Amino acid sequence: MSEMMQKISAGLERSFAARGFAEPSVVALRDAAGVSLRTLYKYTPSRGDMVLAALEYRHQRYLTHVFDDLPTPPDHALDAILSRLEDWMNTEATHGCLFHAAVAADPGNSELRALLTRHKTEVAQRASAACQLPEPVLFVLIEGLIQAWPLQKDLAVDAARRLAKGLRRSQA
Repeated sequence: MSEMMQKISAGLERSFAARGFAEPSVVALRDAAGVSLRTLYKYTPSRGDMVLAALEYRHQRYLTHVFDDLPTPPDHALDAILSRLEDWMNTEATHGCLFHAAVAADPGNSELRALLTRHKTEVAQRASAACQLPEPVLFVLIEGLIQAWPLQKDLAVDAARRLAKGLRRSQA
């Protein structure tokens, strides 16, 4: 991703995360990206492209935040992942998953649905590899935490930690 595309994508991500997908006008998105309207359209020719660029950028940031430099013992990796998810939700996803919100805003968009699927699959695969637990189990644990977070906050994280502890015991 070019430096200009990163700048635009970062601004778009911030705007969509703060204001949703329906509200921001193209002028507001241009302002958030910090570029001219011509430059915005050069790199993202449609609103759909703007959403996809923002989510691709978020996908990479999320993977870096959650999975870079994890401890190697699987039980420590799972604890680290849950702590990093808690941090992410506190700072980046206070209203829930931006990928799900994008699909909810445009349910017929196959590109958004494919990006959501790719994002969630990659998260589960990386978590499974790091924690040496079955991918579907980690998918449900992580998604359950993310979906419960907006309503339950710390209670959701505590429940995920208790479930993770039980998972580790059952695998021993």
